[in-house]
Amino acid sequence: MSEKLSSQESKELFEAQVSRLGEAHYLVLLWSAKSEGKALKYNLTNFFDDLKHLGITRTKQTAVAVIEAMASLCFIELRDESNRKNIYITKYGAKALARLLEARRYESKTSAYLEV
Repeated sequence: MSEKLSSQESKELFEAQVSRLGEAHYLVLLWSAKSEGKALKYNLTNFFDDLKHLGITRTKQTAVAVIEAMASLCFIELRDESNRKNIYITKYGAKALARLLEARRYESKTSAYLEV
């Protein structure tokens, strides 16, 4: 069953995916984009530490689940580099981030790692 999506269906699917993203999903997109802008490498451990610092989660398992979901949606890419899982935003992730910023659903929060 390899039925191709129409352009309209693709847009609707993308909008539906973005509408289901939570705050942690938004933050990983935001922080991974900011890290690339600063030529820094942002990784899973940084993401977990930032979420924990903000009181969003207390477990690394939550951070891993968010990262895996975003990678499955092709919004981020994970690369194993120097024993770290570095996070890179994709062009689809950048579009999703733009939509979330336009909607003003979530407040931008500071990454402790990126502000050092």
